[in-house]
Amino acid sequence: MTDILDELQWRGAVAQTTDEDALRQALADGPVTVYCGFDPTAPSLHFGNFVQLVALRRLQRAGHKVICLVGGSTGLIGDPKPTSERQLRTKEHTAQNVARIKELVQPFLDFDGSQGAEHPAILVDNLDWTAPMSALDFLRDVGKHFRVNQMIRKDAIAARLESQEGISYTEFSYQLLQALDYLELYRTHGCSLQVGGSDQWGNLTAGVDLIHRAEGASVHALTSPLLTDSHGVKYGKSEGNAIWLSADLTSPYAFYQYFLNVEDASVVTLLKVFTDRGRDEIAELERLVADEPYRRAAQKALASDMTTLVHGAQATSAVQAASEALFGKGDLAALDEPTLLDATAELPGADVSTGTGVLDALVATGLVDSKKAARRAIGDGAVSINGAKVTDEAHAMAPEDYLHGRVAVLRRGRKNLAAARHP
Repeated sequence: MTDILDELQWRGAVAQTTDEDALRQALADGPVTVYCGFDPTAPSLHFGNFVQLVALRRLQRAGHKVICLVGGSTGLIGDPKPTSERQLRTKEHTAQNVARIKELVQPFLDFDGSQGAEHPAILVDNLDWTAPMSALDFLRDVGKHFRVNQMIRKDAIAARLESQEGISYTEFSYQLLQALDYLELYRTHGCSLQVGGSDQWGNLTAGVDLIHRAEGASVHALTSPLLTDSHGVKYGKSEGNAIWLSADLTSPYAFYQYFLNVEDASVVTLLKVFTDRGRDEIAELERLVADEPYRRAAQKALASDMTTLVHGAQATSAVQAASEALFGKGDLAALDEPTLLDATAELPGADVSTGTGVLDALVATGLVDSKKAARRAIGDGAVSINGAKVTDEAHAMAPEDYLHGRVAVLRRGRKNLAAARHP
């Protein structure tokens, strides 16, 4: 790579820039101070947000100064959606989300120099400078620099104005608040680059314009393309398909499995955007996708890299062991309880009490549709409990059949699995 902008472009992480040549020169002359904001509209960030975290991570590793902003004030308002008004959250709820997100971003950026960063990252909350500002000061010092005829041309604003619902003054003012963030960080930290998703372009350029009008300075904005799923739907909580970065919302096992099952058409794009693998490695994985797709080598690399980055190497090892064990290539009994429960959570199944006959257990969990079919499957040697073949159709579920006293994994054939859960 000749420079960081070349790398971001090769990785598919650049959609728009305000002035590519000027930005490239600024990054070459560096270090540039860059920020990205994350609104606490949920108790976690999701896979879509992760594009920006990874961009900040790459910029920091390239020697630039990065600022991670959590929107304690903008989160109280909400960025306008093109379709409908957001429901305002309480100040207490928003503060809880702010605290969670501040903790969540810590592992991804080097805030103390312990990871070898030349410039430690900075974490800020825009409530710190917005809360003390009076409404009159905001209107006089910020509002006077904006023209309504320009504001209503923004895509989300225009869409809402044309709808029956319209848009409230609260959400209409959101872009002023985000622009104020950029101005504040320019004044206090010399920040001259803001990054965000391509759907944020209007808000980013509002900040660029505000700095130009208020300070007479030229600064930069850069957006990345929005990642979409196989149906072209944006990854995000509002779309109902969010892959959360917090383990309590999306378990490490579910996270790993999601990327393990990414379609061939998307996997190379995701490898470029999210992983540290270089051109040669990704080119080889791309070849394997084309020539030997059944190996799913690219998906395994993506799932491993992503899970390690988000949840750590130990969690990755645990979920890989669980994935192998579920399909007969490892010891289910060796799995720790949380990983076992995560791995079996999505399996079909039923509550099955101790003492229940294995024939009834097979029927109850949906592996067979009758006791006759269960007897036939056992007779064919096709049934196992936790990987141990069942040969006695009179077997009754015993306490030792339930791993960690919670669940027994029943199998019929090679691919049919179900969970018998202790009630």
